[in-house]
Amino acid sequence: MPAKGAFSFLTTTKDDGQRLDTVVSRHLVDCSRSMAATLIRKGAIRVQALQRKPGYKVSVGERIAGQIPPPATVALQPEPIPLRILYEDESLIVVNKQAGLVVHPAPGHYSGTLVNGLLYHCPNLDGIGLERRPGIVHRLDKDTSGALVVAKNQAAMNHLADQFKGRQVKKTYLALVYGEMPSASGIINLPVGRHPVNRKKMSVHSRRGRKAETRWQVRQHLDGLTLLELELKTGRTHQIRVHCAAMQRPIVGDPTYCTKKTARQHLAHTHLDDALKLKLEQAERQMLHAWRIGFAHPQTGAPLSFEAPLPEDMDLLLAALEQSL
Repeated sequence: MPAKGAFSFLTTTKDDGQRLDTVVSRHLVDCSRSMAATLIRKGAIRVQALQRKPGYKVSVGERIAGQIPPPATVALQPEPIPLRILYEDESLIVVNKQAGLVVHPAPGHYSGTLVNGLLYHCPNLDGIGLERRPGIVHRLDKDTSGALVVAKNQAAMNHLADQFKGRQVKKTYLALVYGEMPSASGIINLPVGRHPVNRKKMSVHSRRGRKAETRWQVRQHLDGLTLLELELKTGRTHQIRVHCAAMQRPIVGDPTYCTKKTARQHLAHTHLDDALKLKLEQAERQMLHAWRIGFAHPQTGAPLSFEAPLPEDMDLLLAALEQSL
């Protein structure tokens, strides 16, 4: 009787000349290429009973066999963090992430993250890679709120990752920016990369910038400010924040790309009262919200679309601006 997780298959003409890790991930729906590469290096997956490298080019008729170990329990602790769930099934979960919540553990943030909360909410998660954890397919900055999709198993992770890579996921954001726009809509095509001096920032003037495209349209004019609807065609780090700043339309409350001095200069050209100007200048986080996300269900292929309601701080600020018109 084969051990749990054991598999064996013969390569076909479709596999001929392909990398071993690619072939394994194609034949095993719950095994990603990176996971396959790890197991191949450990000797847990072999070709004709011989240990090979992940880049080994297979031939037709070779027997590939091995065993996928059960997912290891991660060191991270489940925490009862309140989650605003927009949708959930056996394959995925869509949350409306609150501002201030870090998505994934990192140095300085090993607890109190979205992942810690998901481990508590979903105690029976399948493995992602070789660990029992949720699959973070994409991320939002700590102080950006809104819709975020998370995979519950490796098959869903692979499928969603392919959709993101193929730019098939529609991501629409709302942002409150300083200034009026030159037209009703437009496209920003500026490369985004690490800032040449400040390594904590991104920039459109990076020496190694990657192609980045953001499409925007005016949703509402608000006396020297504008509520924008933005669609990401690429997903670079800080892309919307960097692109808005590059247009000289920085996002209200952005501590990285909009200085207090810049905010005051913009506010000087408005007719807002001093109290409202102070609220805008002292906004505690960037007024950026991942409003809508659309993708194909990883199991059924059915089109899905979800909207995340505006958070209270952004909603109240917009209401105050509307009342001042």
